[in-house]
Amino acid sequence: MKLLTSGVQDKRFIGKKTMAKLKLRQATVGDAERLLEIYAPYVEKTAITFEDEVPSIGEFQARIKRTLKTYPYLVALKDDQIVGYAYAGPFKERAAYAHSVELSIYVDLGQRHQHIGGFLYEAIENVLKKQGFLNLNACIAAPIGEDPYLDDNSLRFHEHLGYQLVGRFHQCGYKFDRWYDMIWMEKMLGEHPVPAPAIIPYPELQENGL
Repeated sequence: MKLLTSGVQDKRFIGKKTMAKLKLRQATVGDAERLLEIYAPYVEKTAITFEDEVPSIGEFQARIKRTLKTYPYLVALKDDQIVGYAYAGPFKERAAYAHSVELSIYVDLGQRHQHIGGFLYEAIENVLKKQGFLNLNACIAAPIGEDPYLDDNSLRFHEHLGYQLVGRFHQCGYKFDRWYDMIWMEKMLGEHPVPAPAIIPYPELQENGL
């Protein structure tokens, strides 16, 4: 598949021991098995996601299809192996929220701290801005004190990328016989003009080569 021309698809990241070349492309239904391999440990071993059962391949394929009707769904590759993915979805279904999205990102647990998350977020933000979206929102599980299943790395990651904390819901998630808080973080992609810009669905953006 042709790599996306996002401006970040051919970036090198230098670690202490190795230099890896990350590439970017759109996710496909055929990626579902590999994406599920990345996602499953988050479900089974962490409270990063509040989902408590690993979805089936069919369900994951349906999620990819549903997302790509309007929003980007991107994968990062290292040595031609998918090592992480990010996608956007509706913040809320009501029409007035049309310019806001919720972002999700998952990186192979064995590939963390190699700048893959930042690589994916830079790419997906570029695409969303071209589509006309203005508000980026991240829903993040938060531990209540020290916890073996969750830390505050996601909060720190988003802060580093310019996201700001805008709300916290207390003890609203229950997993592993523990209660968890949930926080919302927000980032603006630009000014909010009147009238609001038209939203370009992701498939149309691809067709127009934007």
